[in-house]
Amino acid sequence: MPELHARRRAALRTLLTRVGVDALLLTDLLNIRYLTGFTGSNAALLLHTGGEERTVFCTDGRYTAQSAAEVPDLERVLNRASALALADKAAAQVAVHGRTGFESQHVSVEQHETMKVRFDRVELIRTPGLVEELRLVKDEHEVAALSEACAAADRALADLVAAGGLRPGRTELEVARDLENRMLGHGSTGPSFDSIVAAGANSAIPHHQPTAAVLAAGDFVKLDFGATFDGYHSDMTRTFVLGEPADWQREVYALVRRAQAAGSAAVKPGAEVAEVDSAARRVIVAAGHGEEFAHGLGHGVGLQVHEAPSLAAAGVGTLTAGMAVTVEPGVYLAGRGGVRIEDTLVVRDGAPELLTQSTKELVVV
Repeated sequence: MPELHARRRAALRTLLTRVGVDALLLTDLLNIRYLTGFTGSNAALLLHTGGEERTVFCTDGRYTAQSAAEVPDLERVLNRASALALADKAAAQVAVHGRTGFESQHVSVEQHETMKVRFDRVELIRTPGLVEELRLVKDEHEVAALSEACAAADRALADLVAAGGLRPGRTELEVARDLENRMLGHGSTGPSFDSIVAAGANSAIPHHQPTAAVLAAGDFVKLDFGATFDGYHSDMTRTFVLGEPADWQREVYALVRRAQAAGSAAVKPGAEVAEVDSAARRVIVAAGHGEEFAHGLGHGVGLQVHEAPSLAAAGVGTLTAGMAVTVEPGVYLAGRGGVRIEDTLVVRDGAPELLTQSTKELVVV
């Protein structure tokens, strides 16, 4: 999709003009993928405000054919030391690449010192977060990829439940591997992160990692998982109960569901991210469980499963149409069990677009 990537590079040039640099050296592979479509493991990009003819992409000889197919519209250089090769190119063209920005948040001190020597007469300017600023708002291609990732996760969960995959006697690890394999069968290129399967008292641990713990009748079973598609991630949490739920389990589940609905309803353009968090948190605090909800409400999702914006009490900024975020309140009762319900949504005018479609009713298996 050369046209799509060219539009993104054009938008970045506008930001470069705003911060007063002539070019930007990009070394973060996700940002390079966003701007070029390249999916290899070694690359750098020198993007110039003067246009495509002054913009240069570099990778190494392992990716000669792949880069020709994925980045057909830019000058390509083959060099294993991609960033330094482009530094040399910039230094040789001072008039073209006078003030050059670099992704300081992705460069170590040692790399910076080496770059300063190699850039020589070029003035290096710290310009963190410019591409990430563009990535905040997803275009429709990105939303489509997110939708496919969410659909793969939804289908895998439905298959797992229908096949009796959540039953007493299985271990958390067995369920996690089963769920991840089912996502692969529905078109995912891999899990978004190490799946969380937490049964019984373990479900009260927000980021419990699966163990050989055995699922038992009466347990809450919390599943936090996601699929990837075309580089984009999904993120979803559903909590089940094995057998007839106790009254306290119904009450906690109903509380978290009300909080999740309140948080989702607050996701709209112009909303302060801290207020979105507060919309859900107020519900839980009013029920006397504020201390049992100890994490932020959600986060952005895209080429990374956790990216800006942060929906949290300390979060700063407002939502914009096109952002993709999660809403994931939870209540965790130590030693007993916990509930989290999480969706991936896209901010839209009016109501948000829900990408994760699995039911949020309390499912008894």
